Amino acid sequence: MGDQGSHDSVRRSYDTVAETYANRLRDELAGKPLDRALLASLVEQTDPGAPVADLGCGPGHVAGWLAERGVTAVGIDLSAAMVALGRREYPAVEFREGDLVALPAADGEFGSAVALYSVIHLAPAELRRAFEEFHRALRRSGLLLVAFHVGSQVRHLDEWWGHEVDVDFHFLETARVAEALTAAGFTVEMRMERTHYADEVDTRRAYLLARRA
Repeated sequence: MGDQGSHDSVRRSYDTVAETYANRLRDELAGKPLDRALLASLVEQTDPGAPVADLGCGPGHVAGWLAERGVTAVGIDLSAAMVALGRREYPAVEFREGDLVALPAADGEFGSAVALYSVIHLAPAELRRAFEEFHRALRRSGLLLVAFHVGSQVRHLDEWWGHEVDVDFHFLETARVAEALTAAGFTVEMRMERTHYADEVDTRRAYLLARRA
């Protein structure tokens, strides 16, 4: 999710954990009422029939949830293994392999987009570049919902669910993410933070809803 080479370790790591990840998180939205409400709000404010992008979609469970509600959903992920899983599990969703800073999408293609815990694998200096790509791919007045872990530390994993990986998780300050969104041409309309649910990793989570100018 940056220059092709700079995110190879992220790509390989998610390829490695793809099956385990999908099995563990397939039904995670069932236990996340706030996330479901925010997604439903996004859908309600999206032009009928306009495609909604799930940016950094992983195995596609969020895009699948959207598709089940009549949304034309497009999932984009860096990991070929995740994309393959998504195509297998959620045939109603269109999946594409691609990078957050170089989206495989036309200008103004999407009515709205979500990026749930995907920008955490970008270095903070890459946020504006990614958000400029999101801006490019969204229609005028399109909405973007971004979620991330709050903080300033970087957590590195070399083992994940019994798999050897090499991946960093960047915690982000809410104000800094909002500034990057604004610099990329978005207007931030909502900021929200919550504690973790019982079955989640113990972190504080933030959600920003922003509208493309």
